[in-house]
Amino acid sequence: MFLGYDVNKCLCLFFSVFLLLSGCGKAETGVVQGYVEGEFVQIASPLPGTVTLQVSRGSMIRRGEPLFALESVAERAARDEAARRLAQARAGLEDARKGLRPTELASLRARLQEAKAALSLAESEYGRQELLFRSGTVSAQDLDRARSARDQQLQTVARLEADLRTAALGARSDQIAAAQASVKAQEAVLARAEWELSQKSQRAPEDALVYDTLYRSGEWVAAGRPVVSLLPAGNVKVRTYVPQPRLAALHPGDPVTVTVDGAKEQFAGKISFISPKAEYTPPVIFSRESRAKLVYLVEVSFPPQSALRLHPGQPVDVRLGR
Repeated sequence: MFLGYDVNKCLCLFFSVFLLLSGCGKAETGVVQGYVEGEFVQIASPLPGTVTLQVSRGSMIRRGEPLFALESVAERAARDEAARRLAQARAGLEDARKGLRPTELASLRARLQEAKAALSLAESEYGRQELLFRSGTVSAQDLDRARSARDQQLQTVARLEADLRTAALGARSDQIAAAQASVKAQEAVLARAEWELSQKSQRAPEDALVYDTLYRSGEWVAAGRPVVSLLPAGNVKVRTYVPQPRLAALHPGDPVTVTVDGAKEQFAGKISFISPKAEYTPPVIFSRESRAKLVYLVEVSFPPQSALRLHPGQPVDVRLGR
């Protein structure tokens, strides 16, 4: 989870007033006052737990390196339970798709063969009784008895053949659909358990400076509370306020030179943003004189190798253009 916020916004009013008081002199030299601002990335976990820090304040880290981990005994147990329940659901689905076991199918086939043998005997007996009846040797009752025995065996064979076909089919389509739905549900439960487990440890989203650690190892961290504050190089910028008469000469991408008190080195950057809204409007009717009191926010970005050598809140001199 990432929470970004600007710092040093309280300096805006100070620099606005400062520029209004000294704007004419700075406009002549081409230098305006500014300050360094860092937009921090707050790294948190959506779940609570006892924290173990894996970085220290002030260190540089690479993308993907571990930042901290929270105790995860409960999440690991939930993940393992979900995995076992999923395996159980999949086994149930495979069982529903299958018919009877091979030995059960063999038993049904044997009973079918037995019924067919009995049918063959009943048909032979019926044929003999029919011949004897025609010769007047047996009565009609004996013929009917032989016919009934033959018909019973026919029905027995038909029933066993149907049972054998059913045994090879497996469960009904509705039962298979229910088993498939159970598998899908358990897959979702496992995915959630794995996500929760993964959230108990956080890694750096990009190369950055570990600006601050907000907890110590062994402390309890509530859900959603930031643990580590990162400052990526791309989030370091200089903010300054430019008088309205100079605004038309500035464009995004224009070169900028920044100097810091006590340092001989100059930092080269480019204008990355020009505010379309005035930061200060005097409560008077606009006139040519009052327009000079308007100032506009200008942000300057730097290459990564220069950005992290600047410190948030640090006052700087900004020379627009080279």
